[in-house]
Amino acid sequence: MRSITRRSIKRRSITRRALAGVGAALMAGSVLAQPALAANDDAATKGTFSFAVIGDVPYGDAEFQAFPSYIQDINAHQELSFVAHLGDIKSGSTKCTDEYFAAIRKNFDTFTLPLVYTPGDNEWTDCHRTNNGAYNPLERLDQVRDTFFPKPGTTLGTPMKVSSQDRLGFPENVNFSRHGIAVTAVNITGSNNGLLPWSGLGNTAPTAEQADEVRVRTAADIKELTETFRKAREDDDRAVVVMTQADMFDPTVTAPTQANYSAFTPLVQTLIRESNAFGGPVYLINGDSHVFNQDYPLAAGSPWLDFYGQDTAAKNLTRVTVDGSDNAKDWLKVTTTRPGASRVLSFERIPFTNAVS
Repeated sequence: MRSITRRSIKRRSITRRALAGVGAALMAGSVLAQPALAANDDAATKGTFSFAVIGDVPYGDAEFQAFPSYIQDINAHQELSFVAHLGDIKSGSTKCTDEYFAAIRKNFDTFTLPLVYTPGDNEWTDCHRTNNGAYNPLERLDQVRDTFFPKPGTTLGTPMKVSSQDRLGFPENVNFSRHGIAVTAVNITGSNNGLLPWSGLGNTAPTAEQADEVRVRTAADIKELTETFRKAREDDDRAVVVMTQADMFDPTVTAPTQANYSAFTPLVQTLIRESNAFGGPVYLINGDSHVFNQDYPLAAGSPWLDFYGQDTAAKNLTRVTVDGSDNAKDWLKVTTTRPGASRVLSFERIPFTNAVS
């Protein structure tokens, strides 16, 4: 078992104090001010643009070796405004070492576009597994933040200013807007949002520190979502894009259990409430389940509404899953339409030139 570093203890202490204040502010209905974004555009200048999305890559040695060519494929598309990585920078059965994180960061630095990255469960929540190195996942999350978010409020790749929750201890939670499209990346991970027991460390139930981390991070995630939608309404944005690692509505799971999905409930409630309050198109883009999919998991009649105990649907929410893992043979190009079109975003899967077979 790996010990918890002083750095992780200090960061969590700061986070808990900050979130206590955030909780009070939320209860009082107040909203903390966010810094202005260089990436924001005035509503009068709304136009079209494209961006790339990948996730659950690279998995294994072959994909790791091919990953630089994947990045170059995306870099070659100069029409793109930014690229998003939806987490899982390694497979769930490989070591969560500092050296591996540094190697991925070195690859990330070769993006010639702004890179928006949100962590996946494979690089922190699942690192308790013996074949991952039996790390304390909270210490690994601290290392992920140190490695990939050294300048909070600024993307990797080509620097682009974003609004982040760094002051709350969550530099990975960011939002920005581009041509009337509000975008947020939120640290919502698989493994029941980090609540699955750390079995590799000998636990059969969530530990107190684990449950506390999930509670505090979920509060921050809800605040991030609420703030993004609030600004989208105020700015009269055309659509909201929410990016997460976790697939909270995996279509291959026919009998979901509370043990695997319960921690997502308050986040699903927030998405329903905020989507309906916004009224316009909402796009949830996630990784985690590895197979491209487009559906409407919160529309009337969806079994996921019953599972999460929700009486109200969100018919304006479209969910899109990107290809990943052994299926990471392409990247997703997302393109906005001109104002007045029947749909706001279109999706195209573009094969990697040297995809691992």
